[in-house]
Amino acid sequence: MSVRNGLLGVLTLGPAYGLQLHGELLARAAHRGAVNVGQIYGTLDRLQKQGRISRAGDTADGSPLYELTPSGRDEAIAWVTGVSPIDPDWTEMLDRVLVSSTVPSGDTDAVIDGYLKHWTAVIASLDEPELASATTLADAAAADLAGAAVRWLARARDTAASGTLVRPLAVARPRRGRPATASPASVQQTA
Repeated sequence: MSVRNGLLGVLTLGPAYGLQLHGELLARAAHRGAVNVGQIYGTLDRLQKQGRISRAGDTADGSPLYELTPSGRDEAIAWVTGVSPIDPDWTEMLDRVLVSSTVPSGDTDAVIDGYLKHWTAVIASLDEPELASATTLADAAAADLAGAAVRWLARARDTAASGTLVRPLAVARPRRGRPATASPASVQQTA
């Protein structure tokens, strides 16, 4: 992705602070559970140096707000509307479809169409006669992945068509710090 593109996509909703962007990215693309807050802040720093975002003041408690610059907005809109080239990586596809389906500026149908074109071409190339006689485990994996992508994209199109996925930035402040977990000793004592 891109965490980078996901952050730009979320920022089409308006200014936000780092921890808020972290929560929004995880809420909109839950498969990205491994993204840590440090990665978000590092990405925001790079986006700022690249001129894609700028500071937009601070929250009441002093957290820096970030907003898209004109070039950042152009890049974000191209990503959420399917104008920019697709990246066939599975996680990138999930990110792009899921984020575009939750922002008003997204064109989920166009994004899905781009991916469907790619994955149906992959399926067609694997059905060529020379591949049929020399099927390898890698070819089978590619065919299964392409088939899964086409099925998921069809489901995503049906779900996104309702328009109920689009939502604004959350206003509730995310909790800071690590989530509470049970220590091994307390788990053993309760067992």
